[in-house]
Amino acid sequence: MASIVVVLPSLNEAKMIKNLLVQNGFSEVFTCSSGSQVIARVDDLEAGIVISGFKLADMMYTELAENLPPDFRLLLLANGRHLAERMDEDIMSLVMPFKVGDLVSTVELMLGSVTYSRKKPKGPKGRRSPQEQALITEAKALLMTRNNMSEEEAHRYIQKCSMDASRSFVETAQMILTMR
Repeated sequence: MASIVVVLPSLNEAKMIKNLLVQNGFSEVFTCSSGSQVIARVDDLEAGIVISGFKLADMMYTELAENLPPDFRLLLLANGRHLAERMDEDIMSLVMPFKVGDLVSTVELMLGSVTYSRKKPKGPKGRRSPQEQALITEAKALLMTRNNMSEEEAHRYIQKCSMDASRSFVETAQMILTMR
């Protein structure tokens, strides 16, 4: 489950934002008053987002972002002047003061992104076992001889069939081989 950690220089402000989020349906929300507390907290959590101020008691938001695990995203809350100065485009931000609806929709969007990226396979693409690769090669060879296709055409045919049937590339290759 994705979590939300709110860290602001003022613990009272962090608690106010936590209360806003809880009132809007978010359940796993934690507050911290320093970047080091956040880093310790996220080590115990699976994934989520950290809502941070521009400057914390012990570090800047950039240092915090560098120390977050890969399954965590940072949402920066700052005034317009600070946001205009920043150079990092991979960090989501909201101008303070903000509307509650803007905060809620941004958090929902970011949590959806975290959840989606965690569902994606972690290994690099194209890494198949030798058995799977042999199966694909055999299916391509069959299509090439039977349907007079090039290797590239056979590959695209298997790819299209797998997408149309919502099956993996390997499953589609197996189906082609069983229909000899």
